[in-house]
Amino acid sequence: MKIHENILTTIGNTPLVKLNRLTKDVAATVLAKVETFNPGNSIKDRMAIKMIEDAEKDGRLKPGGTIIEGTSGNTGMGLAIGAIIKGYKCIFTTTDKQSREKVDILRAFGAEVIVCPTNVDPEDPRSYYSVSSRLEREVPNSWKPNQYDNLSNSQAHYESTGPEIWEQTGGKVDHLVVGVGTGGTICGTGRFLKEKNPNLKIWGIDTYGSVFKKLKETGIFDKNEIYPYITEGIGEDFVPKNVDMDLIDHFEKVTDRDAAIMTRRIVKEEAIFVGNSAGSAMAGLLQLKDHFKKGEVVVVIFHDHGTRYVGKMFNDDWMRERGFLVEEKPTAGDLLKGKDLQLLSVEADEPVLMAIDKMRKHNIDQLPVMEHGKPVGTITDARLFDAILEDAEVRHQKNRTVMGPSLPVIGLDATLEEVAAKLGNGSPAVLVEQPNGYGILTKQDIIGKLK
Repeated sequence: MKIHENILTTIGNTPLVKLNRLTKDVAATVLAKVETFNPGNSIKDRMAIKMIEDAEKDGRLKPGGTIIEGTSGNTGMGLAIGAIIKGYKCIFTTTDKQSREKVDILRAFGAEVIVCPTNVDPEDPRSYYSVSSRLEREVPNSWKPNQYDNLSNSQAHYESTGPEIWEQTGGKVDHLVVGVGTGGTICGTGRFLKEKNPNLKIWGIDTYGSVFKKLKETGIFDKNEIYPYITEGIGEDFVPKNVDMDLIDHFEKVTDRDAAIMTRRIVKEEAIFVGNSAGSAMAGLLQLKDHFKKGEVVVVIFHDHGTRYVGKMFNDDWMRERGFLVEEKPTAGDLLKGKDLQLLSVEADEPVLMAIDKMRKHNIDQLPVMEHGKPVGTITDARLFDAILEDAEVRHQKNRTVMGPSLPVIGLDATLEEVAAKLGNGSPAVLVEQPNGYGILTKQDIIGKLK
């Protein structure tokens, strides 16, 4: 039997999953390291346990002690899991921008959680950094991991995440794309991979309101770059010791809106339920796609699980309030769904009588006229009426003698507005080109979709 002694031994060895739909315009192969398979549903489990175990070894964390940490949620989760198994208490400080789900989950694991304001300087006594430091001084037998400056953070990824990626790719990895917060994941993983492949490029994903990108490019720590942002898990208003600027080749900024939208797209297009930092990383990767060549392998880290963001990025009202929601407008292909896929038509060289019979039988007022599988004209009840009044024997002539211009032809991806524009030009219907023929849309189809 293969059993785990406790939940801690299940940390790591997460899968590497090829992305297909989101990356259709990327020349390289893109693989996602899906860290939601860790017991705390995030990559932070790795460094949380490493920090605890290193502190136990050197006596900073003593039996029965209290772990006190400032966290956006995921590190706290990893620390809480470790604390339960090893017999510690936990007190966490976090910011009021973090999702309610993160706070509730931490409390579910028995932690005390103190919510602090986001829009204050790190040195402000109200900041979640300052509050956690004060509590460490006040609470007996306490230890603050300080994930930002604790180098056990990056070492955890040097020892686990990096080697896993190297083994899983068979040593074939050319680019690493990671959202940067504490810097532990990108620098620990990147350091290992660059030792194996010095030509590997490391791309850090930053957010607007964070200092990383400008600092990397200019060497200037610009406080004017700092302002509140919505994106969770990446970006900072100071430089943690785990951030090695020399190791990271480039920082790419991603907007809050693009990160939120991409978070939802990952789920809908790749069926991987991940969080906001994954959305940022993926959006950044696509912004950088021209740097990735055919035959190369790009690995992107998906840090945490989508359940942390059900009340935010996955809530339509929350997205709409911030102007992030992209309303999905129906396409011609959507309008065709549910319709009879068999297009009623007649051939150009068939007799008009056949057109009359089909129109009467199916109660329709127009028929496309086809020749060699392509539309060449249209017969309408108005044209038939006029032609028969002029010459009743026209019924025995070929359809091409009474047909009018062909119906407009559009593609499956045509928007509702494009369909409406074609119908608004006096056409009774439009033909939709499909892989195996044509469909047809009328004004009634649009009306039915909008009701």
